[in-house]
Amino acid sequence: LAGVEGLADAAEAVSAIFAMVHTSVIEKSDKMLEELKRRNYVTPTNYLELVKGYLLLLGEKRKFLGDSISKFRNGIEKLDDSREQVEVMSAELEVKKKEVAVAQKDCEEMLVVIVKDRKVVDEQQKSVQAESEKIGKEEAETKIIADDAQKDLDEALPALAAAEEALNALNKKDLSEIKAYAKPPTLVEMVMEAVMLLRKKTPTWDEAKKDLGNPSFLNDLVTYDKDTNLNDAMINKVAKYTQKPEFDPDTVGKQSGAAKSLCMWVRAMVVYGRVAKNVAPKKLKLKTAMDTLAKKRAQLKAAQDELQAVTDKMNALKENYDNSVGLKERLIAESAELEAKLDRAQRLVGGLGGERARWDASATDLEARTQQLIGDCAISAAFLSYGGPFNTEYRADMLQNMWLPGIRKLEVPATENYSFANFLADPSDVRIWNIQGLPTDGFSTENGVMVTRGNRWALCVDPQFQANKWIKNLEKAQGLKIVDLKMGDWMRQMENALQFGQPVLIQDVGEELDPALEPVLSKAVTKKGNTFLIKLGEKEIDYNQDFKLYITTKLSNPHYTPEVSTKTTVINFAVKEDGMEDQVLGLVVKKERPDLEEKSQELIVKVAHGKKTLVDLENEILRLLSSAKGSLLDDASLVDTLQTSKVTAEEVGEQLKVSETTKEQIDKARESYRPCAVRSSLLYFVISDLTLIDPMYQFSLDFYFDLYNQSIDKSPKADDLEERMRNLNNYHTASVYRNICRSLFEKHKLLFSLQMCVKMLQRAGKINNDEYQYFLRGGGLVDKASQPPNPDPTWIQPIAWDNIAEMENKLPNMRNISSSFEQNTGDWKKWYQSSEPESAPLPGEWENKCNELQRLVLIRFLRPDRVVFGVSAFVANNLGPKFVEPPPLDPD
Repeated sequence: LAGVEGLADAAEAVSAIFAMVHTSVIEKSDKMLEELKRRNYVTPTNYLELVKGYLLLLGEKRKFLGDSISKFRNGIEKLDDSREQVEVMSAELEVKKKEVAVAQKDCEEMLVVIVKDRKVVDEQQKSVQAESEKIGKEEAETKIIADDAQKDLDEALPALAAAEEALNALNKKDLSEIKAYAKPPTLVEMVMEAVMLLRKKTPTWDEAKKDLGNPSFLNDLVTYDKDTNLNDAMINKVAKYTQKPEFDPDTVGKQSGAAKSLCMWVRAMVVYGRVAKNVAPKKLKLKTAMDTLAKKRAQLKAAQDELQAVTDKMNALKENYDNSVGLKERLIAESAELEAKLDRAQRLVGGLGGERARWDASATDLEARTQQLIGDCAISAAFLSYGGPFNTEYRADMLQNMWLPGIRKLEVPATENYSFANFLADPSDVRIWNIQGLPTDGFSTENGVMVTRGNRWALCVDPQFQANKWIKNLEKAQGLKIVDLKMGDWMRQMENALQFGQPVLIQDVGEELDPALEPVLSKAVTKKGNTFLIKLGEKEIDYNQDFKLYITTKLSNPHYTPEVSTKTTVINFAVKEDGMEDQVLGLVVKKERPDLEEKSQELIVKVAHGKKTLVDLENEILRLLSSAKGSLLDDASLVDTLQTSKVTAEEVGEQLKVSETTKEQIDKARESYRPCAVRSSLLYFVISDLTLIDPMYQFSLDFYFDLYNQSIDKSPKADDLEERMRNLNNYHTASVYRNICRSLFEKHKLLFSLQMCVKMLQRAGKINNDEYQYFLRGGGLVDKASQPPNPDPTWIQPIAWDNIAEMENKLPNMRNISSSFEQNTGDWKKWYQSSEPESAPLPGEWENKCNELQRLVLIRFLRPDRVVFGVSAFVANNLGPKFVEPPPLDPD
């Protein structure tokens, strides 16, 4: 325990509690054996289970409370955050609205400017377009002129290209070959003279020879300015050479290859010059056209530049406008989002705001309960481990007079008004259990908790079949297997249930259980890999973790061995008076007012479902709040879901209020029949107590309900409700006496009548219980030294005088009785000697002072031989003569 978180300081005290609980249960078990003859074995297994169960329960409850506190606190935090955001967002929204208005105005102003500039741009665009089209036509005309001139030039271009190619083929060696001639051949000299003319030099061999030495000679020929040098005079001079037949490249080539290339160049220059002469006017025309076109293009370019400038300006304005519109739309979107968030926040705060105080109170309460878990879990674990076999009186005595005082003495924190059922049972689960047939009294609820929460399988002592019926309804939806150990195939059914995880109810067991069940009872499960295995009989089979086992016995006081007690949780399911009353009330109302009972059952289910729905909805709201990431207001669907859940919860709450009000009205109407339920319940427990006289006297609850149904059907009807209940009670009381007496020995019939009479008088408050107990048990131990002397030992026996004298101390209504015997001994002797003292008058004032029971007390000690007659008279006077006469045999 010391190693458990939060238990270091309390470990010693908790250990002391465990020891105190164990010893107190041993003490109570001994007392129960003495008083009720009911055995309960307290073993070390109970103690070990107490410790183990405590640690599991403490961890479970800490986690549950911690999670619940976190849910509540997180929900409160989200609500507070939303409430704070409402103020911030309201201010932001006002700013956004102003910004939207400014942006709207800017957009409108820009739009006016853009529309105005658009007109100017459109007009300029039309003008530029027209000019562009006009220039385009002129460009086409100019192109025709250029093409015509180019066509003529193209005639000279092949020769020119050939000449340039020939020149490019020449090198210094070729020129040196020509230069080396002292007296060149005629054709070579003629070619060189023509070349000299084209180079505007003297057409002589010497000049040519000299020019050939010029390093740039070939380059000058290649780059020759044809358009400038080839005028008419130059062409005429050179033509004198080119017109000669022998001035042919092939002919010249026979004398010199280099001269051939130069010949080709000269001829190409002449051809080009003549073509250029014809092309010159066209080129002039083309130049003029091109100059004019260039000017117009410049004008067009200026117009286009101006248009572009205006267009750029307009585009800039449009871009600004688009940006402004975008800004405006963004601001509008942000405003809309803010408004949506604000709306969500207001809906959230408005819808869940009322929950905040309750959640805060719940969280605070849970935090306080967290501190009390140490003690509460200790008591609960003790209840689960030890409380099952005891009835409600013993449980209450252990809890209130032993366990809770012990915890307070050790200063272990625990809930002030601790309740086992409230601590471990969910109210919605309890309502469902009640609908499924579990009686509504607190004792039965405790039993339900032990059945569903115990670590060992439940063995229910169930003489009235209350647990049997409830378990069948509880596990019906899970495919409950109902097994009797007398069945031939019970092992096969158990085997299937273990493998498939189905619940099993073994009913009507005796005081000994089949040894084959031992592994199942002790939960001897082994694990191999990922598979759980258990041995059943000679077979090892798969074990499903969903398997559940319930065991019931109809024996009212079975004696189970310590081995069985340690492997199961023995739970006393004997019906209680308040639980019995509710069942009988349902029977009588169902018969007398079937409409009322049907509506009551419907409302019980409806209210239980409604309350469960409310709990589920609150848990869902808290879960959604806890799982929300970031700001709660960013998730519209989440807020809508929360709002829907809250609205649904409110609707269910309203419906629940109406249902609760209607149920209260119906319950009030049903309560009118409560006297019948009280009488019937009382009589049943009188019958049940007969087992204390002889174990043979056992009557089932079903038999009793059949008897009561007959009483309802056969008793005299009446329009007045009080009269009807009186008739039913009288008839049923007589019917119970009649039917039960047939099963009793003669010597027990009057005792049964007396018990019926006394129980009814006690319930009506017409009998003093101390006086009745004195009648049954006497004065017990007496102090002879303090009692007055016996006035006449000759007829007053010593034991009789002891009890008469003790009346002075224990029965206030019999005070001064011993003095009366001393003063009126003769009168008392006369009464004592009467043949029928039960009807003879008592001496002096005691005739009027004593009631029938007090007279019986005196007869009990002075004339025990007349007790039977006195009791008969007592019963006859209170119930009627028929309750002291053996009932006649009625074949019907």
